[in-house]
Amino acid sequence: MKLLITLSAVLALAVALPQRKASLKSEAQDDQQAAEQNYNNYQQGDYRPQDYRKPVEDFRPRVVLDATTVIPIIHFDKEQGADGSYKTSYETGNNIQAQETGYLRNVVGSEDTPALVQQGSYSYTAPDGQVITVEYTADEFGFRVKGDHIPTPPPVSAEIQKGLDLIYAGIKANAERDAQELKSNPEAARSQEQRASLNYRGQYYQDNNSN
Repeated sequence: MKLLITLSAVLALAVALPQRKASLKSEAQDDQQAAEQNYNNYQQGDYRPQDYRKPVEDFRPRVVLDATTVIPIIHFDKEQGADGSYKTSYETGNNIQAQETGYLRNVVGSEDTPALVQQGSYSYTAPDGQVITVEYTADEFGFRVKGDHIPTPPPVSAEIQKGLDLIYAGIKANAERDAQELKSNPEAARSQEQRASLNYRGQYYQDNNSN
């Protein structure tokens, strides 16, 4: 009986071994085919998901540089005096020329109030090809400019000019009178100057002596 059971087990094992080998062989073939498929996909670039094959949008700001033409400085010169005077000039590669002088002088009508006087000129080529030349003076009377391209105002009529002359004459007479009073009576002149300064600032002078 035991012999019969042993023979049956050996027979079953003999039948199962070829099937197990066939199963292992089939699994090995499947693994080999899967490995070959993965390798081929890797070589063709299909191993990545579909979304990663799309170009990535660049969100960085784009910087656009405009090309500019460098204008050389052909000439530049400056002289500085110990008394505050100076002289300067320069010229560029696109036909711009400029020169200026400056010096200190006392304001007209004053002996101790200095003012800087600047005089100069410059020229350049307009887009239409015309050469523009400008001459100017700057001092205590303001900035005054001359040039052939600058429109000129109509002439002042004789009546208006006569009125302006009277105004200027009155201003000059007042300045001369104040200067004379300053020499003859300094205290009264200083009081009058203080009164005018207060009135100018809106702090009206109060005369306590007048009743």
